[in-house]
Amino acid sequence: MSAEVIRHVLGISGGKDSAALAVFMKNEHPEIKIEYFFTDTGSELPEVYDYLIRLEAFLGQEINRLNSERDFEYWLRKYNNFLPSVQQRWCTINMKLKPFEAWIKPTVDQGGKIISYVAIRADEDRSGYRSDTPGIEVVFPLKDANIDKAGVTHILKDAGLDLPAYYKWRSRSGCTFCFFQQKIEWVRLREEHPDKFEEAKNLEKTALSHGSPFTWSQHESLEEMSKPERIEQIKAEYDNRLQRVKNNARASKRLSPFIDESFTDCEVDEIFDIDEVYGRGEVSSSCVVCHK
Repeated sequence: MSAEVIRHVLGISGGKDSAALAVFMKNEHPEIKIEYFFTDTGSELPEVYDYLIRLEAFLGQEINRLNSERDFEYWLRKYNNFLPSVQQRWCTINMKLKPFEAWIKPTVDQGGKIISYVAIRADEDRSGYRSDTPGIEVVFPLKDANIDKAGVTHILKDAGLDLPAYYKWRSRSGCTFCFFQQKIEWVRLREEHPDKFEEAKNLEKTALSHGSPFTWSQHESLEEMSKPERIEQIKAEYDNRLQRVKNNARASKRLSPFIDESFTDCEVDEIFDIDEVYGRGEVSSSCVVCHK
């Protein structure tokens, strides 16, 4: 009888947590032969693609690119030009999960085993991707090692990778037009990548003209958000909220043991991301498969 085929797989989203998990597994478990993969929608941030190249150099191996057979505009038409939303995450299902499942299907069909490493941290209360298909085991090394958000930052800093560049203006990886973005992130997308903002605005206009009940940002179109007075209002509101969060954190001495004197004030501030500034937890405001 031939030995059971076991594949160890780790999904890279372009976000800090999955990158840190990849670094952690290379450093702590070099004996495990891991296949890294990235499901590419074709609409990711340019900074994500740049970071993948840097991560590949550190890992010393290629990250498999899994591509959806169709682009976003195909799926938008397929869903009657209705934009995806928190309630209808058809983009994640069709452009992230299905390509992954197709990639591992031959192994599962032949009775092999898949061990999937998922970047859920110790400070998160969620389970990530799970499958009812026999032969797929999901493990959480960061959670098991008691590594939290600050610990992730520390891992990347020590590896010489630091955070992906987009964290200077956005809290998550994923598509340029992700509906989980806060309004300040849309404003910053307009400043950092005006062409990507215009693309998102045009997709939204098309969807609205076909009766879509959703805009990319809740209760406000990107056209409305583009007005100069609205941009200034969004920026001022964010600055006020951020200062309150920082003041409260320092007053309560809510510092992680992973933050030490080697961290700059700017890096400490980055621990408190945009969702936290708006009082939203990562569990309720992101897709694990897209943003981790």
